[in-house]
Amino acid sequence: MTRRFRCGGFTLVEVLVALGIVSIALVAGLQATAALTRNALRQSDMLLAQLCAENELARVRLARQMPGIGETATECQQGGQRFAVTLEVAPTPNPNFLRVDARVAQAGQSLMRISTVVGRY
Repeated sequence: MTRRFRCGGFTLVEVLVALGIVSIALVAGLQATAALTRNALRQSDMLLAQLCAENELARVRLARQMPGIGETATECQQGGQRFAVTLEVAPTPNPNFLRVDARVAQAGQSLMRISTVVGRY
């Protein structure tokens, strides 16, 4: 009687299935890492845009006079990046107060809008 010995190991199909599962897991991990990186960059841009908007609103409050009604556009540089800041001054029902909106954009994309009310000094 002849005995046949079967060598232990994996078949080619089993190895290919395992490689497919590992590659899917790696792609999912890379996508998650890319999403985290994009979110971190977006948060950084939002923080810098908020600094620009708050600086412009502080400049209006420190001017000691009512700003003129209308829009003014300025540039703000924060963290090595340039932002476009638009101040929009509009009247309110009470003539002693004005509404001031600071809009911040970068590369044509609106990032933030902060509003405040300033009064006569």
